[in-house]
Amino acid sequence: MLLKRLAFLLLISLTLAVCIIVKAPVRGISQTEILWDSWGVPHIYGRDFESLFKAFGWAQTQSHGNSILRLYGQARGRAAEYWGASYLSSDRYVKTMGIPARAQQWYEGQNTEIRRYLDAFAAGINDYAQKHPQEIDETVKVVLPVSGVDILAHLQRVIHFHFLANPQQVASLKTVPMRGGSNAWAIAPERSASGKAMLLANPHLPWSDFYLWYEAQLSAPGMNAYGATLVGMPVLAIAFNDNLGWTVTVNPIDGADIYQLTLKDGGYLFDGKVRPFESETQTITIKQKNGKFLEEQLKIERSIQGVIVARQGDKAFALRVAGLDRPNGLEQLLQMAKATNLKQFEGALEQLQLPLFNILYADRQGQILYLFNGEVPVRATGDWNYWQGIIPGDTSKTLWSKYHDYKDLPRLLNPPNGWLQNTNDPPWTSTFPTLLDPKNYPSYLAPSSLAEASNLLRSQRSIQLIEEADKLSFEEMLARKFSSRLELADRILEYLIPAARLLSNPLGQEAAKVLETWDRQTNADSKGAVLFTLWALTANPSQLFSKPWNENEALSTPTGLADVNNALAILEGVAAQVQLLYGSLDVSWGEVVRLRYGKQDLPASGAPGELGSFRVLDIATTKDERFSVVAGDSYIAAIEFGNPIKAKALTVYGNATQPNSSHVGDQLSLYAGGELRPVWRTRKEVEAHLESRQVF
Repeated sequence: MLLKRLAFLLLISLTLAVCIIVKAPVRGISQTEILWDSWGVPHIYGRDFESLFKAFGWAQTQSHGNSILRLYGQARGRAAEYWGASYLSSDRYVKTMGIPARAQQWYEGQNTEIRRYLDAFAAGINDYAQKHPQEIDETVKVVLPVSGVDILAHLQRVIHFHFLANPQQVASLKTVPMRGGSNAWAIAPERSASGKAMLLANPHLPWSDFYLWYEAQLSAPGMNAYGATLVGMPVLAIAFNDNLGWTVTVNPIDGADIYQLTLKDGGYLFDGKVRPFESETQTITIKQKNGKFLEEQLKIERSIQGVIVARQGDKAFALRVAGLDRPNGLEQLLQMAKATNLKQFEGALEQLQLPLFNILYADRQGQILYLFNGEVPVRATGDWNYWQGIIPGDTSKTLWSKYHDYKDLPRLLNPPNGWLQNTNDPPWTSTFPTLLDPKNYPSYLAPSSLAEASNLLRSQRSIQLIEEADKLSFEEMLARKFSSRLELADRILEYLIPAARLLSNPLGQEAAKVLETWDRQTNADSKGAVLFTLWALTANPSQLFSKPWNENEALSTPTGLADVNNALAILEGVAAQVQLLYGSLDVSWGEVVRLRYGKQDLPASGAPGELGSFRVLDIATTKDERFSVVAGDSYIAAIEFGNPIKAKALTVYGNATQPNSSHVGDQLSLYAGGELRPVWRTRKEVEAHLESRQVF
């Protein structure tokens, strides 16, 4: 009897223990919370994914509500109706590309779960605007309420019709260099001082509009991801979790082609026969200054290749864009964030729902991965250069309809030298010496060599910064990320300075002295950087060299000075301009180049990537004869996959644009000092730096 009683008590104890174990985690996620840290980063803890998405919509609206509503209004093709004729060209573009109708189709094609998440994100935006009407500009409230369809329209407008195809390309009927760039490193344990894999994420984008990054932590049962996404997007685009992380760079991929058609009998010729255009007429409503409205009829025509973007005499031009039949990019990104190992992560990648972007990956197991990701059309003819031009549209031989499979794409896993990098260069230099051979891939897939990289010197600088270190510590990786040394200066000054000493006028000779003592950096206190940069940008870096790039000297060519007389004439003219505007040839870089955002006005460090700076800042002239940063370093994250994970990050211009937010530009001073913030991921860390808490 005693044994039976003891057994019964033991059974009761075990049952209670099991109940406690089961209930404990449930108690922690019984409500949804947003914990806002002191940098305005939302740490969202959702009781389920639907609640998480709703809270994320709320958080983005609190930080960027006016911008998001304006972006969604443009993605609807109704911006001119809301805000006047200045948005007319935007509406024409959006409607011509078929974005609103296709967004509806995409929404209906999502699985039930993803539709719920899209609706929840939209509901979060609407709820915030309803409960905090004073925080939203009256001018953008006309967009409310927003819907899941608006989110997908915004996604298409940004990714497919600005990153992949863009309005400038369509208007000019020419290939336009991609806008935006990035740096990315993945370091394997054997090249890491800690013996842990590391990842560096560093996109370069304009500091305005839909290019802005938004930093957040998203936690729900089965996911704890930290990273950033473009404003108005409901999932993270660059992220890491407890096991792995990834970043992206814009890759040189041809996913948008312009075809020339021959017009005949009201249609166009295709394989020797006349085909009719599909056509429709849409109405654009335009708000007038007096509050009344006008209407414009927009005729839209489509050929078998795609939408007609221009007519010239007996020719028409059609645009074909990859990925418009693959609507599940957001679902893929969500699966990437949920992945706990490489197999799961690649399982998400294999869906190929993202039409472009290199992906660099690292994890706690010490594995690193590079993928030239994208929806690459299978083409029957032509190389890369052929497909950058206008394509004959009168034959089915040039009409692509399928994409390459995942196995066809350039990919590297755990290269023997222990590192991967990408700075928007072709896939062949993702590690060095090269392991990927362009001869093993279709000639149309990407440019065939580093010489064709959009930022050749920055790519070479990236490789050198890694190769110069036997093993990189976390701190050294950060220090090298902030390197502003100009690769162009190292290539050209040994030729320019002696020539200026011998052949220039007195002002040119004085300029040579300044350039000789310059540290070849573009740090705020660097003297000589202003003179050199203005000279280089005036002279056009791509046309300076006498010795072109060659694969046997892949990291040290091009070099030499092609036209000494022209180079010296430009130097003398720029020197006179610098002397006149700033009073001295050795004016410091930070006095002339400024970080201006919100109420901040700080001296800048960094330079355009085309000059070979790894710390990238693109600049534009201002009314006060200075230069202001308009693009470049935007979001930066560095992760070391130890136990625990070590991470630092920075959203350079701050994590908000709402006028009443204290976080507009509040991180800019850290960037000016070459620093990142610690990433707070545990509740204990977040609550120790808590600004506010919201419970739903």
